[in-house]
Amino acid sequence: MEAAAAAPAAGDELVTVRVEINGEARTLQVDPRVTLLDTLRERLDLTGTKKGCDRGQCGACTVHVDGRRVLSCLTLAATTDQRAVVTIEGLATGDRLHPMQTAFIERDGLQCGFCTPGQIMSAVGMVREGKARTDDEIRERMSGNICRCSCYPAIVAAIKDAQDVMR
Repeated sequence: MEAAAAAPAAGDELVTVRVEINGEARTLQVDPRVTLLDTLRERLDLTGTKKGCDRGQCGACTVHVDGRRVLSCLTLAATTDQRAVVTIEGLATGDRLHPMQTAFIERDGLQCGFCTPGQIMSAVGMVREGKARTDDEIRERMSGNICRCSCYPAIVAAIKDAQDVMR
């Protein structure tokens, strides 16, 4: 089923998408029905963005589009034309990790690591929104990102550490 989303059937119309992904201008021909998540993972080999529920309920696929956090499993790739997309692979600067990535490592805000890219991307977006100041506000604004390992206390601590550095 996923292969069908990546490679359109004969006779299907493709759309041209000009998008900046992690700072690199890209021109893609995509099926207008394919999601940003499948395009990132299957066409561009950017597998840091995870496919969890594929229904917009877990947050594992969170990326930034024009600086705003979005669920890439619910975003059509065609809607990113003339926009900027940042994935977990594009968050670091060269070999220097983003402060949120560093904080997650230092606070051990991960166990299995499956949700971690989405958690980090959502946390960065939340901090940039400037609306999460207390632990309760952080928990509320991160509630769309599920961690099956229950690392929530460490995730909140990491976000608090990183937001001090990011400001």
